[in-house]
Amino acid sequence: MTRAGPRNSEPDESAPAPSAMRRALARARDGKTLDPAEAEVLLHARGDDLDALLDHAGRVRDAGLEAAGRPGVVTYSRKVFIPLTRLCRDRCHYCTFATAPGHLDAPFLSPDEVLETARQGAAMGCKEALFTLGDRPEDRWQQAAQWLDERGYEDTLSYVRAMAIMVLEETGLLPHLNPGVLSWSDFQRLKPVAPSMGMMLETTSERLFTERGQPHYGSPDKDPAVRLRVLEDAGRCTVPFTTGVLIGIGETTAERADSIFAMRRAAREYGAVQEVIVQNFRAKPDTAMMHRPDTELAELAATIAVTRLVMGTKARVQAPPNLIGDEYALMLRAGIDDWGGVSPLTPDHVNPERPWPQIEELSQRTAEAGFRLRERLTVYPEYVRQGEPWLDPRVLGHVAALADPETGLAREDAEVVGRPWQEPEPQQTSSGRTDLHTAIDTQGRTAERRGDFDAVYGDWDELRERIPRPELGVGAPRRFDPEIRDALRHAERDPAGLDDEESLALLHAHGPELEELAGLADRVRRDAVGDDVTFVVTRNINFTNVCYTGCRFCAFAQRRNDADAFTLSLDQVADRAAEAWEAGADEVCMQGGIHPDLPGSAYFDLARAVKERVPGIHVHAFSPMEVVNGAARTDTSVRAWLERARDAGVDSLPGTAAEILDDDVRWVLTKGKLPASAWIDVVTTAHDLGIPTTSTMMYGHVDTPGHWVAHIKLLRSLQLRSLERNGRPGFTEFVPLPFVHTSAPIYLAGLARTGPTVRENRAVHALARLLLHGTIDNIQCSWVKMAEDTCRELLAGGVNDVGGTLMEETISRMAGSDNGSFKTISDIRALVEPTGRPLRQRTTLYGRVPPERREIAEANDGVAASIRGTRLPVV
Repeated sequence: MTRAGPRNSEPDESAPAPSAMRRALARARDGKTLDPAEAEVLLHARGDDLDALLDHAGRVRDAGLEAAGRPGVVTYSRKVFIPLTRLCRDRCHYCTFATAPGHLDAPFLSPDEVLETARQGAAMGCKEALFTLGDRPEDRWQQAAQWLDERGYEDTLSYVRAMAIMVLEETGLLPHLNPGVLSWSDFQRLKPVAPSMGMMLETTSERLFTERGQPHYGSPDKDPAVRLRVLEDAGRCTVPFTTGVLIGIGETTAERADSIFAMRRAAREYGAVQEVIVQNFRAKPDTAMMHRPDTELAELAATIAVTRLVMGTKARVQAPPNLIGDEYALMLRAGIDDWGGVSPLTPDHVNPERPWPQIEELSQRTAEAGFRLRERLTVYPEYVRQGEPWLDPRVLGHVAALADPETGLAREDAEVVGRPWQEPEPQQTSSGRTDLHTAIDTQGRTAERRGDFDAVYGDWDELRERIPRPELGVGAPRRFDPEIRDALRHAERDPAGLDDEESLALLHAHGPELEELAGLADRVRRDAVGDDVTFVVTRNINFTNVCYTGCRFCAFAQRRNDADAFTLSLDQVADRAAEAWEAGADEVCMQGGIHPDLPGSAYFDLARAVKERVPGIHVHAFSPMEVVNGAARTDTSVRAWLERARDAGVDSLPGTAAEILDDDVRWVLTKGKLPASAWIDVVTTAHDLGIPTTSTMMYGHVDTPGHWVAHIKLLRSLQLRSLERNGRPGFTEFVPLPFVHTSAPIYLAGLARTGPTVRENRAVHALARLLLHGTIDNIQCSWVKMAEDTCRELLAGGVNDVGGTLMEETISRMAGSDNGSFKTISDIRALVEPTGRPLRQRTTLYGRVPPERREIAEANDGVAASIRGTRLPVV
């Protein structure tokens, strides 16, 4: 066994100068915002300095409780501890919870064992079931993988999900899940079965992870970057999340301060950090760190106080009461307002040598310090009172049954009994402003912003720091003309062979160089697809705009009670599809918001409803975000979900939700949308299944030209993958989508620019034609986002398709586009005619439309009469 080195083997730390301590304490006293250097100084406070620090932190805590409406109240959660598995793929040097299969009767607790513990807890008045387990044990231990496989579980998280549902239904206890590192997709799977989740950050010290002999060495899930990403993904998925620091494991005070500030960044940006635990290291026998001294309680108190000052009044700060000896009053003075989960039944399986205090004793010690102890639920009151989007509808009823509706705390007289986890799936019914598809042109939107503008998107100020510095625009460097000319010469020889620097040079083209770029793109277009300008007669059907994902560029999404919110019934969707078919449409394009009430199978119902009514119409439906949402809600893989969608009638997918396929940009543009890797997974899986998709790029907001180049080249590589792997293209077209700023939240908050310029639009479309040559033949311009003159310029610069008649284009209109929500065939003909190129109606997959369908489309001008009649006369 490797013995941990003594403390003097760690980086030297000098005590701060007395003057530095005085300055930092004065700033804390005066309520000034501390920086990391000042926090580091205060972590050294002892004696009189510590007393002063605790006083300042206590005042901040008291102000926060007053603002929360529960002055003088310290909370705890009455829980049972369910150690679902003690197997883990990590090797933390201080842990006795994780063990080897030979030391266990079975790799996992059985459902009966889980249920027995939960039932006993419910009988004793517990309301929380804390599921704690090691990280992905099946990756390390064959016994764990075999146990899961024999019982039909794909992985540990599938078993966690099943056990959480069982506990909800059989006992009424609320699951709090601590399964370790989770991905964005994992949160999507688990949110419907648990009101809250958690994972200790522990530390941001890279040194403790990368250096041999340090406590996290050899533990892949203890990479600080990985754990910080978990905090962010919890926020993106609006999951109330518990995190914290483990102090005294070898980190420096600077590293400790950095950890606290990292938690603050996540808490401010997303608002999902429901509590911060400050936990002190206690040495355990038979571990590599068994001889390391325990963290002193004065050091713990100083860290709690600094955490309180840095995190602020809204934070809930906890210290585990079984790890603090007799120093209850000291921790309360330091600024905690919560004691965490305390069980009258089960031990602390992570610290089994240190039993929890009796709840009666905890109440007495809290009262002696001048506070009242109140029971809370596993999810904190602030999130209980808000409900959506923090609580999934499938657990909302379970939480409401145990919560005081006024305070959000636990109701002492609540009956803890099992309740169905999911009611019979409701029929999709009509509600709200279902005429918005036509009223958007005649009446407009009711309000500029949705009702929860200040909360749903996260903290705008914190977000501002993430925005990359634009490469184009005011003050941007200009490319030298020779670089542009050299890139043009290379493009003439090998259009798709341009490297990144050459591509960036062409995006800077202006004047004669821009005209030469457009001319070259136009010649490449002619060689690839000829002179025809194509369009499709189609109808967009947005079946709901209720959504809580928090996309900061989206002005379409509404809360369920907002004036502009709507949801269509299945009959209304089918009626609109039938009306489109009668007007000559060959396609419906169906997309909608991520409505919290819609089950994952609702997408199949939508497709079936259309196909049953109009068997011959092409169903182009469901963005990758909707696919991932459907897969998560049905607890199936993306592949299995897509197979069911295809069987239900889905013929192709829109490649929307791509925005910019770079997560650094995506996490500015959207709070909770799928990461780039998930988008790629959906479209490549669809291509492998023979389901074609389009591809898109929304640009001109907080991105840079470098992102545009990388995005287009990524699409090219995905198309090459499909051609090589499947022998057929996956993408049918590429649609650059200029950002429409007018009503976009990120623009209204002052973070985004006003969309791309005409020059940038021309350069992007032309460059796309060059870089995608030989892979994606069809380049489309979006008439809903650009003026007709601009569209004609793009048709002279590489574009061969103008999209469709659309019939109802509500999404861009809600964002402030003023180009209308539909175009008749006559309108499209008038747009294209000045170019002198022939116009041809196409199918979704760019095939020829049968003559009889073309005749019907021409007779109706490609748009249903009910929609054409809403167009206002020109005066």
